[in-house]
Amino acid sequence: MIYTDRLFLKKLSQKDRFFIFKLLNTENWIKYIGDRNIDSVAAAASYIRETKQKNKSTLSKIWTVRIKDSNIPIGIITFIKRDYLDFNDIGFAFLPIYSNKGYAFEATKAVLKKLDVNKVLAITLPQNKRAIKLIEKLGFQLEKIVEQDNKKLQVYRFKNDNES
Repeated sequence: MIYTDRLFLKKLSQKDRFFIFKLLNTENWIKYIGDRNIDSVAAAASYIRETKQKNKSTLSKIWTVRIKDSNIPIGIITFIKRDYLDFNDIGFAFLPIYSNKGYAFEATKAVLKKLDVNKVLAITLPQNKRAIKLIEKLGFQLEKIVEQDNKKLQVYRFKNDNES
């Protein structure tokens, strides 16, 4: 597990199926990440199982972000290797009610501390301004634009102070 002042992150499990059902059906998930057609809690359980199987590599991880005091799940952080990227990318998604409270920054920053940040990317659609703002605040800089599944994606790379 990973702990911050207000949050804790634990590996995604079947116990998260109700939360995943809710998260994957939010407007922003569908708009910016894509409709996964999760129309039931059972479908969410299958999604979790398939996602974990697909990302079985020890380098890929998915955490559920929870509020420390209440154990309420509020979002996810992913660290996944995609076929079209050179390195794993870090991603985040939170329930709308928990947006703009600094939770995504706090959780993502904690995960980055655990990783080799010189080999971490972040991707987003160009129109996802809030994600871009957070990605840049975390220290990533736009590296390139790629096309995947007929969508243009901005690829950001972590830039540490020692790089030019």
